[in-house]
Amino acid sequence: MTKLLLDSVALIWWFTGNPKFSKPVRRHIEKGEFHVYVSAASAWEIATKVRQGKMPEAISLIAHFDDFLAEQDFIPLGITMAHARLGGSLASAHKDPFDRLIAAQAQIEDMPVVTCDAAFQGLGVRILW
Repeated sequence: MTKLLLDSVALIWWFTGNPKFSKPVRRHIEKGEFHVYVSAASAWEIATKVRQGKMPEAISLIAHFDDFLAEQDFIPLGITMAHARLGGSLASAHKDPFDRLIAAQAQIEDMPVVTCDAAFQGLGVRILW
């Protein structure tokens, strides 16, 4: 079964049922055709933005993050030293540390990133959308 890694926005859109989430990817996930991974970096990013008042739609998600992942059969992906080292070393002008870390995880774990964020194109990852 194919593995994929949701970026933070894709995770929120999945959680809220936002119609902007990729319809083809949604169909494949709903059919159980993917092992879906969620980075610890997404938990950190979403919690940070909720705390700052920038992401009110994710208050419930972050309050019940582990339960939500379990309900969806999404697999938590922890951050290793190799992930952190590569994320900090990627040769890219993209400055978002969360995106850089997710890109590093995708490279090391050999999985595409589900994202509509064009900035990931410069981070050396395969993108699904």
